[in-house]
Amino acid sequence: MKSKIVPLLVSMLFVAACATTPLQPSRPENVTVTFEHPENFTDVKDSFTGSLDKVRDGYLEDLADHIKENASRFLGDGQKLAVTITDVDMAGDFEPGRGPSAMDIRVIKQIYPPRINLGFKVTDAAGATVREGTRQLRNLDFMNDPVATMRSSETLRYEKALIDNWTRDDLSGLAGAQK
Repeated sequence: MKSKIVPLLVSMLFVAACATTPLQPSRPENVTVTFEHPENFTDVKDSFTGSLDKVRDGYLEDLADHIKENASRFLGDGQKLAVTITDVDMAGDFEPGRGPSAMDIRVIKQIYPPRINLGFKVTDAAGATVREGTRQLRNLDFMNDPVATMRSSETLRYEKALIDNWTRDDLSGLAGAQK
């Protein structure tokens, strides 16, 4: 009898601990993301949606959160990353001629790859520049990207895969990589 109670108590304590653990992921403070003139981004200009600001701000916030969470893994102690996004063109496009009810439907085809233009700067604890540059992120084979395929239920899976590939390729050589 005693042998059955101990595992039960342990599992109850585990469940209680999980219930009190906050579900909000910590937002890394060592990464900042800014959007330069988001009202001029390709997807905002091409969008047929009615409430552009809400749509734009929603996907940009999601993209910024992903950059912060992903890029912070590659930074060493005291290092900071500043990213400035200058354009976002999400995978797919709105195609005319699909009828009035299809105006808000994004059609994903191989001919509409995702594109993100950005500038970045990594500094150390003293503020000295460790690495900086500008990148035009593209993936013409985005529909076959295994990183995007793993996220098949996410809205920005192709754009997040671009970010994942960029951080892995550009930031992995920094001190303290892959914490």
